[in-house]
Amino acid sequence: MNILVTGGAGFIGSHVVRLFVGQYPNYHIFNLDALTYAGNLENLKDIESQPNYSFIKGDITDEVFINQLFAKHTFEKVIHLAAESHVDRSITDPLAFVKTNVIGTMILLNAFKNTWKDNFSNKLFYHISTDEVYGTLGQTGLFTETTSYDPNSPYSASKASSDHFVRAYGETYGMPYVITNCSNNYGQNQFPEKLIPLFINNIINNKPLPVYGDGNYTRDWLYVKDHAVAIDLVFHQGKLGETYNIGGFNEWKNIDLVKLLCKQMDEKLGRKKGASEKLITYVKDRPGHDLRYAIDASKINRELGWKPSVTFEEGLNKTIDWYLDNEEWLRHVTSGEYQKYYQKQYD
Repeated sequence: MNILVTGGAGFIGSHVVRLFVGQYPNYHIFNLDALTYAGNLENLKDIESQPNYSFIKGDITDEVFINQLFAKHTFEKVIHLAAESHVDRSITDPLAFVKTNVIGTMILLNAFKNTWKDNFSNKLFYHISTDEVYGTLGQTGLFTETTSYDPNSPYSASKASSDHFVRAYGETYGMPYVITNCSNNYGQNQFPEKLIPLFINNIINNKPLPVYGDGNYTRDWLYVKDHAVAIDLVFHQGKLGETYNIGGFNEWKNIDLVKLLCKQMDEKLGRKKGASEKLITYVKDRPGHDLRYAIDASKINRELGWKPSVTFEEGLNKTIDWYLDNEEWLRHVTSGEYQKYYQKQYD
């Protein structure tokens, strides 16, 4: 079976690719990534020589290229992770998010549909999305698979649009699909623009820790390796035409998370208790900032038996250890040096 994973050199994608390559030797995993700032082939050095793995550099918004790729490899199944995903960047450049997240998804959907036409038996288009499409919650309540969409940022609006198009292709053309909406991911190999790796790097270098507003924004945190396992389960056992919410059952206010991170970092770096907390700096809030996200993941637990394998404290501890053990990786991504890896290995 030929499986296309888009965005497979990114944070979540690299964990999914590694899991599938290792678990399923009879699948050939094609990793398609444009290698923009967040795509890093150093994430996959350990599997790049495996016989059931191939990397393809390319952009999902290049329609001619995507059509040629499907014609050549006739991918039976697609796991679509490629996306622009940083809210702050979407506020600065919303059109880039429309291009990748909406137009890119449309191009993939058309290529998949046109490749198989009415012969969709044992085929699958698996679209990975975000809980941010649901908007914001108050102090109580949880996002379920039937929560109405109410996106508040250009990023979440673009992901909501792509979700709707995937469902529309299922209804209109009978295309087999599943969608998962996940909460905030954290773990190894995450590009340090997101909160946890950014703050780990800043603490290492004694730089300020910029916390938006009053720090009381609440997020549900999902360990990336648990997310990869959930994707594996949905891919193999999920019901076609269904949505599954994937969350970590780990709600944390930003400021409480940052203080826990500071505490663990001080212990690991041998610093005086409270040293890193002094780096916390409150900054102007960002526009349209959602107050709270929280996922009800009971459906995937009930139907597929999935649940998180670690608590947030355990996952954060593993994450910090990885970054401290891989400071060369961290230096490469913060300096841009990692972008030379493709030229070195593939050109």
